[in-house]
This record gives sequence, structure tokens and C-alpha cells, in this order.
Amino acid sequence: MTIQEEYERSAKSKKMLLWFAMISMVMLFAGFTSAYVISKSRPDWLSEFQLPSAFLYSTLVMIVSSITFFMAVKAIKKDNRALTSTLLFVTLGLGIVFIGLQFYGFDQVMASGYFFTGSESTITTSFLYVVVIVHLAHLFGGLVSLLIVIYNHYKQKYNAAQHIGIELSATFWHFLDFLWLYLFVFFTFYK
Repeated sequence: MTIQEEYERSAKSKKMLLWFAMISMVMLFAGFTSAYVISKSRPDWLSEFQLPSAFLYSTLVMIVSSITFFMAVKAIKKDNRALTSTLLFVTLGLGIVFIGLQFYGFDQVMASGYFFTGSESTITTSFLYVVVIVHLAHLFGGLVSLLIVIYNHYKQKYNAAQHIGIELSATFWHFLDFLWLYLFVFFTFYK
């Protein structure tokens, strides 16, 4: 077996493991949204609750970060290391801004008089809190993955022929983007 064949075999295995992990995350969030749908029939459900604007802005930031990560993958495939570096750091910055906007969104919810825990909380806001926190935990994993990619990029482990690490991290990042987009649309339009 040649080195290239071994690389391709390893890449295939890693991609399959990532897909299994993402499918399990889809099942987790499908369970959350199913419970949300069922809980909507409760008498204490807040049917007039609106997501704050910070969640819209964070959605836009996440979409842009997905574009920058996509462009970083394209850049490394062309051996454009400088552009890859820039795009990876922009993606990292946007991921951090996304997290900040999520917490700002929580502040906006509480400023509106809705709380996530305690005697003043509602089932509606508690669902939002749990789902967003679990998504942020997965995003933290995406940020760690991105930091590892940046480190490996500076160690010159990626080039036009060997870029599986960046590809896997980008795939996971795009998945998180899609997942947040689904959750945002779900919480915005399913009342």
C-alpha cells in the first residue's frame, strides 16, 4: 500500500466517524424539537414569545463563518497558505462573536421579563435555554477543532495534497451552522 492509498483510507475512516457523530447529534436535537412540539400543548406555554434580535444576528454571523471556512478549504487546496491563515482566523473570530451574541440573546430574553430557571421561568424559555446551551457545547467542540486546525496549519501539516484535517473540521462547522439555522427557523416560526 502506498502512502497516498493509506492517507485516503485513513481519510475515509475519519469522514465516516464524523458522519456517525453528526447523525447522533441530529437525533439529539430531533428529540429536543419533538419534546418542544409536544410541550406546546401545555397551558403554561408562552405562545407570544419572540426570539430576540441577537439570535438573528448570530445566525447571520454563523452563515458568514461557514462561508469563510469553505473558502479556507478551497485556499489550502490551492496551496495558498496566507489566505488560508487569514480565513481560518476570521472563522475563529466569527465563531467567538456567535457565542457572544448567543449570550447577549439570553440577556435580551431576561430583560423582557422571561427567565430560564427558577420560579419565574417558563417551559418555553427553559426549552430555549437547554437547546441553545447544548448547541453551544457542540460549537465549543467546533472551536477546539478549529484551533487544532490553525495549530496544524502553522506546523505546515496541510497542503494541496493533504488537507483532511481542515476538511473534517469544516464539515463539522458547516453541520453546526445548518443545525443552528434549523433551530433558529424552528424557534422563530413554530409557535
